[in-house]
Amino acid sequence: MQDVATELAALDQMTTGDLAERYKELHGQPCRTRHRAYLIRKIAWRIQANAEGDLSERARNRAAELADDADIRVMAPKTMICPPQVGETVTVTRPVPAEEEKPNDPRMPPPGTALVRNYKGRTIRAVVLEDGQRVEWNGERFRTLSALANRITRSHMSGYRFFRLGVKR
Repeated sequence: MQDVATELAALDQMTTGDLAERYKELHGQPCRTRHRAYLIRKIAWRIQANAEGDLSERARNRAAELADDADIRVMAPKTMICPPQVGETVTVTRPVPAEEEKPNDPRMPPPGTALVRNYKGRTIRAVVLEDGQRVEWNGERFRTLSALANRITRSHMSGYRFFRLGVKR
């Protein structure tokens, strides 16, 4: 237990680069973040789990029950940290389903609709594209109405509010 305490105390003295390297050693894959507190927390957990033992079988079963209703991890580990021993059971995660289309916002008009607004003496005319989510204005395509409104007004503004969509009058 003393070695664990010493290792944990040494983490505070390490640079972010050293922490990232230690994370890679312990977890078997590089970490994309350089958030110091996050790295220390994850490294400390792994050091303690290696020294004192990992989760109990009961905790693993409960986590599996909870995971059935949770979002799936998108990036799986590149390699296994502790390969399974002979006779040990291996838990396999289900594949990530294909990304579904986002439902259209009910305030968004149907594809092909022209959105017209007078703004500072100019007539702004944008067209809702076929996918029902993007819009086109002056030959330029925008992913959202807000992106278009921001371009026109040069300040942050809700696209729905700018074009007065879904607003009760």
